[in-house]
Amino acid sequence: MLPIIGGAVIIVCALGAFALEGGRFDILIQPLEFIIIVGVAIGSYIIANRGHVLGRTTGYLLSSFRGRRYNKDSYLELLSLLYTAFKLAKTKGMLALEQHVENPQESNLFQRFPAFMNDQSSLVFLCDYLRLLTLGTDNPHEVEALMDEEIETNHQEAMLIPNALQVVADALPAIGIVAAVLGVIVTMGYIDQPAPVIGTHIGAALTGTLMGVLFSYGFVGPIASGLKQDVEAEMKYLQCMKAGILAHMQGYAPAVSVEFARKALMSDVRPTFYEVEATVSSLPPV
Repeated sequence: MLPIIGGAVIIVCALGAFALEGGRFDILIQPLEFIIIVGVAIGSYIIANRGHVLGRTTGYLLSSFRGRRYNKDSYLELLSLLYTAFKLAKTKGMLALEQHVENPQESNLFQRFPAFMNDQSSLVFLCDYLRLLTLGTDNPHEVEALMDEEIETNHQEAMLIPNALQVVADALPAIGIVAAVLGVIVTMGYIDQPAPVIGTHIGAALTGTLMGVLFSYGFVGPIASGLKQDVEAEMKYLQCMKAGILAHMQGYAPAVSVEFARKALMSDVRPTFYEVEATVSSLPPV
C-alpha cells in the first residue's frame, strides 16, 4: 500500500505543478517516447541478466507492493517456535526433534506456527540446522561459520534482482536522453514548418528526458531500494534463528537462548522481554 501511496504523491505533485504552471497535458502524452524508454530498459535488462533472475523479477516486483513481510508478530511466532524446540530438546533430548525436522509438514510442533510454515525458505533453514544437532553436531563455532556462509550466499542471491533493477534505474536518465535525441532528429524534419509545429515536436522530444528521469528517481530506483530493505529484513530473520541455535548449542536454557535470538532483532520489530515471556509461558507442551 505504501508504494502505491508514494507513487500517487509523485504523480499528483509532478503533474499538478505542471498544470499550475500552465502546461499542456497533450504534449506529455507521447506513447512513442514511452515505447522507446520502456523497450530499451526491458531489452537491456534481458541482456544483462540470466534466466533465473528474469524469471523471478515479476514476483519480486509484486512483493514490493505488499506490506512488511516480517513484523513484531512474526518474530514473536519465531521466538515461540525456537523456545518450543529448545525446550523439547532439553527435556527429551535432541533426538526428540528428529521426527519434527524430517517431516515438518506433519509435525505437531511446526503446525502450531502457521505463518512460519508458509515461509518455505526459513522452514528449510531451521530444519537443516536442527537436523545437524540431532545428528550429533556439537561444535558451535563450526556451525556458526556454516550459518554465516549460507546466510551470505542467500544474501547474494536475494540481492541479484534489486541490484539489477538499480542498474536499470541508473540507466533510465540516459535512455531518456536517447528518446529525446531521436525526437530532436524527427523535429529536424519539420525545420521548415511554423514555430508552433516545431515547438510541439521539441516538447515531445523533451518528454523523453522527463520520462527517463522521473521513472528512474521516482519509481524504479525507490522500488529497488525497497526490495533491498526486504532482503535485509529476510537476512535478519535468519540471523535471529542463528543466534538462538548457537546459544542453545552452548548449553543455555531455552528462555536464555530465545533472549539471544531476540537481541539480534531491529528495535522497530523487536518484542520486549516481557512480551516474549508472556507468549512462551502460554504455549502448551509438545
